[in-house]
Amino acid sequence: MRRAAGGEEEAPRHNGTAGRRRGDQHQGDGDDGGFGAADLQDDDNDPGLRREIRSKYRDLINSVQQNREDMLSPSNNKLTEVLEEANKLFKDVRQAREAALDAQLLVVATDLGKEKASQLFSEGTTFDPTAFAEHLLTFMGLNRLEDGEEEQQNGDGYLPEDAWQRLARRAECCFRTAPSFHYMMGSFHAEPPPPKQRIERQRKAPSKEAKRIMPTQLKKMEDSHQEATEKEVERILGYLKSYYQDDPTSPISYYEFVIDPNSFSRTVENIFHTSFLIRDGLARMYFDSDKLPCIAPVEEGEVEAGGSYSRKQCIVSISPKTWKELIEAFDIRDTLIQPPNTQNE
Repeated sequence: MRRAAGGEEEAPRHNGTAGRRRGDQHQGDGDDGGFGAADLQDDDNDPGLRREIRSKYRDLINSVQQNREDMLSPSNNKLTEVLEEANKLFKDVRQAREAALDAQLLVVATDLGKEKASQLFSEGTTFDPTAFAEHLLTFMGLNRLEDGEEEQQNGDGYLPEDAWQRLARRAECCFRTAPSFHYMMGSFHAEPPPPKQRIERQRKAPSKEAKRIMPTQLKKMEDSHQEATEKEVERILGYLKSYYQDDPTSPISYYEFVIDPNSFSRTVENIFHTSFLIRDGLARMYFDSDKLPCIAPVEEGEVEAGGSYSRKQCIVSISPKTWKELIEAFDIRDTLIQPPNTQNE
């Protein structure tokens, strides 16, 4: 039903709300002309129904504000009834104005509920340590002594062996603790396993047949290699003696004697074979006035029997780079120790 734009025929339902309701009616009349043919087909867009819902929300808000003192009473359930009515109205809310009224009602009811809750007195807010200890001992299974009433009043008694375990099982659900340590594959002992006893096997002495296992060809190769080394050492000693006899007063440079400027491998072989001369006491090395190493043969009279002559040995290292540097430093053009094949020629 439509009403006049002035709203004179409508009587105010509550004090102070007539002007606001007239404004709603004027706005509602203005909204009627804005609905199209598609909106009129839906009952949710009925202007009369929208105005009725908004009116009921305003009635609930005014009821809470006017009956505030009565609703604060603990025995009054009017606030619960208002909230249930608001829940029923909220099912038909479709527009923003209706949702705003529902939010306003919720704010008013929340403030009232908070004030009402603060006025309530609950026994749980007070903590009595004596009563808590008594309940705790009872839960843990305290057994009272039966000697007399005085001892019972003093709280004498004894706890069972699993009293604290019982309390721990009850309290562990209230704490978020890490799980206890356990072995996934059973128990693990940190002690090392006992050492295994070793069975010592007796070594067999090599028999005569085992000694004969070495091939005779290998023996021949070793003998031939040793003979070749001895022959090469004697040949180098002959070169050293011949150079020394030509001019005994002129020292023979060690590097000029062993270095072959045309072959690095021959140089290494000359150093190797010359070392046997020093070891056996057939040659000696010394430093000249320029602190350069020199070599000279040892005369037969100088070699003492029994090896009383003191000998000193050292390791000589040479590389291709050092070999080239020595050839340039001493200006070596030809070798003093000729290869074995050229000597026969």
